[in-house]
Amino acid sequence: MRTPGLVDLQVNGFAGLDFNSGAVTADALDRALEAMLATGVTTCLPTIITAHPHELAERFQALDAAVRASRLGPLMCPGYHLEGPFLNSGAGYHGCHPADAMTAAKADLVERLDAVLQRPILMVTLAPEIEGGLALAAKLARAGKIVAIGHSAADFETVQAAADAGASLSTHLGNGLPQQLHKLNNTLFAQLGEDRMMAGFIADGIHIHPKALKSLIRAKGFERSILVTDAVVAAGAEPGRYHFAGMPVDLAADGSVRQPGGVSLAGSALKLDDAVRNVVAWGIATPAEAVAMASTHAIAAIQPALAAAGITLPENEITWSPELRIRHVRIGDMTRDFAAEAAA
Repeated sequence: MRTPGLVDLQVNGFAGLDFNSGAVTADALDRALEAMLATGVTTCLPTIITAHPHELAERFQALDAAVRASRLGPLMCPGYHLEGPFLNSGAGYHGCHPADAMTAAKADLVERLDAVLQRPILMVTLAPEIEGGLALAAKLARAGKIVAIGHSAADFETVQAAADAGASLSTHLGNGLPQQLHKLNNTLFAQLGEDRMMAGFIADGIHIHPKALKSLIRAKGFERSILVTDAVVAAGAEPGRYHFAGMPVDLAADGSVRQPGGVSLAGSALKLDDAVRNVVAWGIATPAEAVAMASTHAIAAIQPALAAAGITLPENEITWSPELRIRHVRIGDMTRDFAAEAAA
């Protein structure tokens, strides 16, 4: 099977590299991107999570410099995803994001961060119910950014208002939520039912039970569903202790990533080709549908921001084995052959 390359809209790190470290180098980034290529990913939005303004500036600038100086960054990283700091700091909603760094929604912060970068912030995840959230959503949308809802308690009315303002995506829907919610009147149902918004799902079997994921994708609609990883530094690495955005995290043998002694998850160790294979194995989608959720659907979600920034992605394609293993990857004139590994 030959398909477009996979697209990861939410990836915080990979193969031992934390994109949030503030000390990303071009060589380290190339190693991480090579490891992502082996999973079929040809396009990604490196994601910076909630931090204080000076930390966000340092992290974005280090990441942007590494992308610019690397071999693969200019091909694979058209821009960035800012997840926070405009999130709901309430218990159960903030997840592993540092609640003390969350702020009211401020457009000038995004503008300051964006102004010094060679590649733009293409997507911003926010909670529209916080102070200034709806106004910021509207301003970002007018500026050509993709506005996503995440780590949010937004109710039906607020989700509708956010979509009216230009929000078009849900970030890792089903996660960033407390364990207890109203059985029907809650933000999960509100976002599932908003047809103007697509939704990203983490298909690792840890963030969302496979049968629950099947129900969520059926409710959202296949055509509005996207597979993402929310991968952190531990993805594609061995179980053990790592550091993500200044905090220690442990990758367990079952593939879960948590802060030491913590209960809630801290990103994932998921690889996007594994997500494709998972949703096929779980009877959620056909191989073609699964790949579409991890490729063309994701591109459709960010196409308005790419167009607004004048970005044209290089041609890309991947070839799969009958077992849905990556055999061959092409981006522009660059190719990688993984046929031997796919046959193993």
